Amino acid sequence: MQLPTQLIENELRIFESRFKEAVKSNAPMLDRIMRYIVKRKGKQLRPMFVFFSAKLCGAVNESTFRAASLVEILHTATLVHDDVVDDSAERRGFFSVYALWKNKASVLVGDYLLAKGLLLSLDNNDHEILHILSDAVRKMSEGELLQMEKARTLNLKEEIYYEIIRNKTASLLSSACAAGAWSTSTDMATAEKMRLFGEKVGMAFQMKDDLFDYADGASIGKPTGNDIKEKKLTLPVIYTLNTCDAPTRREIIHIIKNKHKDAAAIRKVTAIVAENGGIDYAVKKMNEYKNDAINILHSFPESPVRAGLEDLVSYVTDRKY
Repeated sequence: MQLPTQLIENELRIFESRFKEAVKSNAPMLDRIMRYIVKRKGKQLRPMFVFFSAKLCGAVNESTFRAASLVEILHTATLVHDDVVDDSAERRGFFSVYALWKNKASVLVGDYLLAKGLLLSLDNNDHEILHILSDAVRKMSEGELLQMEKARTLNLKEEIYYEIIRNKTASLLSSACAAGAWSTSTDMATAEKMRLFGEKVGMAFQMKDDLFDYADGASIGKPTGNDIKEKKLTLPVIYTLNTCDAPTRREIIHIIKNKHKDAAAIRKVTAIVAENGGIDYAVKKMNEYKNDAINILHSFPESPVRAGLEDLVSYVTDRKY
């Protein structure tokens, strides 16, 4: 499925130059790293949600462009820091900043981006948008730390999983939608409705990412089983652990604790999860969140923008990587 960008092509083109301008630095090394990051940017889903949410609620303005830049700056900062935390040499198929410039530079680059984001909003008095997105950064940190804590014990209930992904992933997407809506409506009730919409989409987005761990690696262009290698309990495994018999449960936990680097053992876990309905259950829950998001969207009047945003939601759950 293709991204439905035709309705926001002009906005995305302007955003490209605004974002580049927002992160540039007078320090040569830092500017070199920024140019490396800009050249290897991802699909920019979050800025797309900003623009679609803004257009759904009014006319795109300068505040909208700053909100989109802030969202992408904060997202990029968290990715740079994540690569340090995860000791990850790759990002989007290229060397990560961490791989090329090591720990100290990566941490400082992430800090620089956070500072640039703060200044972008404060210098333009976008206080409400800054408040919306600062709350997302707090939640992202809490989600990551909660996941780390639970990975040590391998004791994770389904409700805790939802709390982790609501904070870790959905918070930034929900804030992107709220910030976009606020930039054109300046109405808190509308922004809150779009925040809830974005949260539902973000939950579905993370579940789709978790399901890639059980896909054929060749079909998605990246290795699978990474969550198990990192001892992360995702919904397919959680469901299986909660519904399988005691010997199977013990076997899964033993592999995740002691054989999580063994490719054959990981394949065994993924097979057990599939046989016990873990993948089907996760797909069902993902689609429930997707449908909740679309129901919220349908409370707005029908329009090409609403249809485009609905296509963007479908892209999130139907994407191949």
